[in-house]
Amino acid sequence: MEKVLSGIRPTGYLHLGNYFGAVKNFLALQDNHECFFFVANLHALTTHPDPLSLSSSVKSVLAEYLACGLDPEKSTIYIQSDVPEISELYTLLNSLAYKGELEKCTSFKEKIRKHEENINAGLLTYPVLMAADILIHRAHKVPVGKDQEQHLEMTRNFAVRFNHRYGVDFFPEPQAFNFSQQLVKVPGLDGSGKMGKSEAEGNALFLRESNESIINKIKKAKTAPSPTEPNSVKPIEIENLFMLMGLVSSKETIQYFEDKYNDCSIQYGPLKMQLAEDIVKFALPIKEKIVDLEKNTDLLGKIAKLGAEKARESANETIKGVKNLMGLKSIWL
Repeated sequence: MEKVLSGIRPTGYLHLGNYFGAVKNFLALQDNHECFFFVANLHALTTHPDPLSLSSSVKSVLAEYLACGLDPEKSTIYIQSDVPEISELYTLLNSLAYKGELEKCTSFKEKIRKHEENINAGLLTYPVLMAADILIHRAHKVPVGKDQEQHLEMTRNFAVRFNHRYGVDFFPEPQAFNFSQQLVKVPGLDGSGKMGKSEAEGNALFLRESNESIINKIKKAKTAPSPTEPNSVKPIEIENLFMLMGLVSSKETIQYFEDKYNDCSIQYGPLKMQLAEDIVKFALPIKEKIVDLEKNTDLLGKIAKLGAEKARESANETIKGVKNLMGLKSIWL
């Protein structure tokens, strides 16, 4: 059975981009793959979060994972820092990562452009830690978003480099897992780019967000002038709204507004209102489950402990193999 792994940083609440770009894929994988899903709190340290806020966010993301449908009986669900073998493999893999290739990483260049005051080693070696996350379980598939494809390619490079250097076929080359042959990139509400927690104010729609807030954000979503010629190409701002509608609305609803756009009779007010109503309807049952789970701290603790135990069993097997191949196996212990 193939192993599948992925995780989400606890730097804020889960939004529609997280759900459709990652979590929805997770749900379809649980029944016929060996799945490892984790809360990536070590990755969050590059932005120096408040410790109490980080701890609270980890709890929230775990509750959100479960509310979305992840099943601890089917999958290994754990907190990244509860598996110290990941940090150990991260250290070992750093010897296979080169400064030049890390500096060329798109996400690193974007981060240092936006946050010149916080260019730390954790940002530079982020792809190495991501590789450790994946390779610690020798995963075969990773359901990643478009912005992580380069990191996955670097993980494959590290795996191939390790296998070549030590003359073994120890690590598999993990591949992106998707169901439509095209990785989902959910657009934000600001008219460009992806939906993200760290993007502009009002860019993301969170699963736990109030109905009123969702409606207000959609109302303020950026638009463009109405078409003046039939079957015009949609500007990016309008294409984004239709992409969101494609995720939550019925085929009939989408076709209705497509026809309105193509015959130049579309009004963006009704389109936005329909989109907001469909998002509210989609998110409501998940939101209710999140609230119930966050009240049950004992249950969340039991699930995290079970997940850590299962993850460490897999991780320890990998670490033993890596250290043995690298000549680090102790002759005294």
